[in-house]
Amino acid sequence: MIIKGGTVMKKIYLMGIPFILSLSLAGCNTASNIVVASSTNAEGDSEDVAQESPKTTEKTEHVIEEANQTEANSEVKENIIYENQEYGFTFSLPKSWSGYKIVTDTWEGRDINQQDKITANGPILSIRHPQWTEENPRQDIPIMVFTHEQWISLQKEEFVIGAAPILPSILGENDNYVFALPARYNFAFPEGYEEVEDILETNPLQTK
Repeated sequence: MIIKGGTVMKKIYLMGIPFILSLSLAGCNTASNIVVASSTNAEGDSEDVAQESPKTTEKTEHVIEEANQTEANSEVKENIIYENQEYGFTFSLPKSWSGYKIVTDTWEGRDINQQDKITANGPILSIRHPQWTEENPRQDIPIMVFTHEQWISLQKEEFVIGAAPILPSILGENDNYVFALPARYNFAFPEGYEEVEDILETNPLQTK
């Protein structure tokens, strides 16, 4: 009986080996699947990182843009503003122009065929640098004021301003007026004319 029992146990043992091997193989397959899945996830993560790189660049560009905008706003705050309520415009000036003066004069339009005949006129407002003196004059910023009717007539050459055959250049306009820079306003190249040119390039005149 012992021998038989041992035989029975041996048979059971031998029959269990394939089952154990089957479980082992199944476990290996599962582990293999896990490794593959892990590898796949790793590749996915790598792709995600690669996709995030442009986002990082966009964020950097956005930060730079905000910094530039902040710097621009800071510069605007440092400027001083001349406001003309009568004609409805403002003019931005560097801080160094603090203490400027406004000098008022009149422009005259003459008949194109009769130069001694004045057919139109209007105000010209000159913004004068605070360091301007009689002994050492500096470049003014002259602003001619036209009605829309006058401006159209000037474009049609129904009258002329000055001897030069060059029209004033427009700085801005609102519902009632056109604002312009005289032709050859800086023909004598006085001190400070380069600074005035730089100011004019920033589109300093804004209308209301």
